[in-house]
Amino acid sequence: MAGKFGQGDLQLVFAVDAPDAHGGARGTSARAVGHDIVDRVAGYPFVADVQSPWTVPPAGADALISGDGRTGLVVVGIAGGGSEAQRHAEELADRFAGTRGDVTVTAGGPAMAYVEINQQSERDLLMMEALAIPFTFLVLVGVFGGLLAASIPLLVGIWAIVGSTALLRLLTHVTEVSTFALNLTIAMGLALAVDYTLLITSRFREERAAGSDVETALCQTMATAGRTVLFSATTVGLSMVALVLFPMYFLKSFAFAGLTVVALTALAALVIAPAAIVLLGDRIDALDLRPMARRTFRRPGPAPTLEGTFWYRTARFATRRALAVGIGVTVLLLTLGAPFLHVKWGFPDERMLPTSASARQVGDQLRDDFGYNPATAMTIVVPDASDVDAGELSRFARDLSATRHVTSVSAPTGTFSGGALRGPPSAPTGIVDGSAYLTVTSSAPTVTDEKPSPLDWIHSVVGPNDEPFLVGGIAQVTHDNAEAISARLPLVLLVIGAITFVLLFMLTGSLLLPIKAVVLNVLSLTATFGALVWIFQDGALGALGTTATGSLVAHVPVLLFCVAFGLSMDYEVFLISRIREYWLKGGRQTKADNDEAIALGLSRTGRIVTAAALLMAISFAALMASEVSIMRMFGLGLTLAVLMDATLVRMLLVPAFMHLMGPRNWWAPEGMARWHGRFGLRECGRVAPARRSLGGRHRMPGIPARAWR
Repeated sequence: MAGKFGQGDLQLVFAVDAPDAHGGARGTSARAVGHDIVDRVAGYPFVADVQSPWTVPPAGADALISGDGRTGLVVVGIAGGGSEAQRHAEELADRFAGTRGDVTVTAGGPAMAYVEINQQSERDLLMMEALAIPFTFLVLVGVFGGLLAASIPLLVGIWAIVGSTALLRLLTHVTEVSTFALNLTIAMGLALAVDYTLLITSRFREERAAGSDVETALCQTMATAGRTVLFSATTVGLSMVALVLFPMYFLKSFAFAGLTVVALTALAALVIAPAAIVLLGDRIDALDLRPMARRTFRRPGPAPTLEGTFWYRTARFATRRALAVGIGVTVLLLTLGAPFLHVKWGFPDERMLPTSASARQVGDQLRDDFGYNPATAMTIVVPDASDVDAGELSRFARDLSATRHVTSVSAPTGTFSGGALRGPPSAPTGIVDGSAYLTVTSSAPTVTDEKPSPLDWIHSVVGPNDEPFLVGGIAQVTHDNAEAISARLPLVLLVIGAITFVLLFMLTGSLLLPIKAVVLNVLSLTATFGALVWIFQDGALGALGTTATGSLVAHVPVLLFCVAFGLSMDYEVFLISRIREYWLKGGRQTKADNDEAIALGLSRTGRIVTAAALLMAISFAALMASEVSIMRMFGLGLTLAVLMDATLVRMLLVPAFMHLMGPRNWWAPEGMARWHGRFGLRECGRVAPARRSLGGRHRMPGIPARAWR
């Protein structure tokens, strides 16, 4: 359409509204303003075509005037691709929208919707930072205790966010990057920074409490918790990379953003955090506010032993009643996820924006008051019409107009409605270089349960001379997106599953634990997907202040799955690595030893995982402050996924299932066990920072002095 027929890549719609006292859209005032906009807009080099009720043939004018006769539409096709068309649309809106006497001109349409979504996203980013960073710091003070310790995760997070946004900016020179990728960068940067630094700092404090000096404690911390951080970051990053397999740049953008922020956060956690710990030394616990808080609220101090902690008792409860806990939590999650069974896939439009946005106001007006709606209009292109005569093209247009929900078809041979010729073309149509196109107006909603669908009826029409034809429009875009996602989804799931299995097998040497992790991670997401359908598709809870469109944007569950699955594996690695550490220390490695390792591992990581989940939930919940509904949807989904995973799954389901499997948790076939023995990750035991003097310098044992120098 853009290359051969000179049509715009995006539509900008001006709603020209005049009061009834001045004749409405057919009055002199509206006509003068409409002609002025058309004449001046047509002079811009990036404007491909302009339509208005004051300039098209009379047969087509009625479709561009509202039912009450007050508003006329100026429909502008803007060339230049997605990004360029948005800039052009913003320029035209600034120039022509506003009030002229008694006539009000409002800018809308897909082009203006993109402009306002970008503008709103910029404001939302500032709001998100203003909410997430202070609240995160306050909770960090409660979790870490000291003000100095609480500043380390913020330092790591801010470094990762700045670096990631800079890299994404460079990436825009070579590929398309969605504006929403920035929101994910900020949320994940803070969330992962808290996760990784909390794990490292907690292990460092544990080693210091065991009597190690600062340097020894740090070496042991990095050999254990540091390794876990690197392993976890690899798992999360590779889960995000799977989004590259989808053909839509929207999803690819999140892959780039996720991989960048995970890599930079892990780098900062492994370099900046240890450096800060060394510089602070024992002052890391300075300005500890927790003792004062306990005295103020009369709360008891921490349990003197692991066996006295809440997490140990919870693990023991889950292992003693493993069958009941496993069945009960599984049924609960599946019940909460039941609404997802009637999900309907849709495509985002201006209803993502708040009602104060001009594109939203024009879109609502088009749906309610006009026979013409760009959202339901379709374009039919016959690529090879060189041998098609006028009679056959008329037959094709007539058959299209007779299909269900189609109100009219404009073809080079005339305008058809209800299978009959109604007059000359009402929209620009034609034949160029042996190709033809027609425009179709439809009364069908974009998303419907009707079978066959309105789109199926269009595709069932026989083309002119039996030639194939192409269909464009929001309905077709929605269908194509759903088809592209469903076609690639099995491969994406296979890749994520394979990555998870291989990495967890390298960590644990077990065949069953990686399978268990994949199953439980998917199970933990069922409640999240059910909540998205129930709230944002069905409109429960007032759709959390958004507009329920009766469908769910197809990109969101896929994106949510990849991100949340990776973050769930984050906690899985934290927990399983510590359980394995206690399992290997066990004596006879019996079922009792297995249960004790589970309880001790959960008691060591339970507080860390819960605190990290709470802080991560704060970062993701800040996305819900966005006025763009797709980000509010994404923020709620990630918040629920993280909280469900850290509570129901890690605290109850994992201990229950690991108890039921007993020592078989750590079993693998002989060949796989030999492979793990050669290539898998193994505990390195206690790490001592032994050094030998070398001319005022130090070198590690076993490394020649010349090589060290």
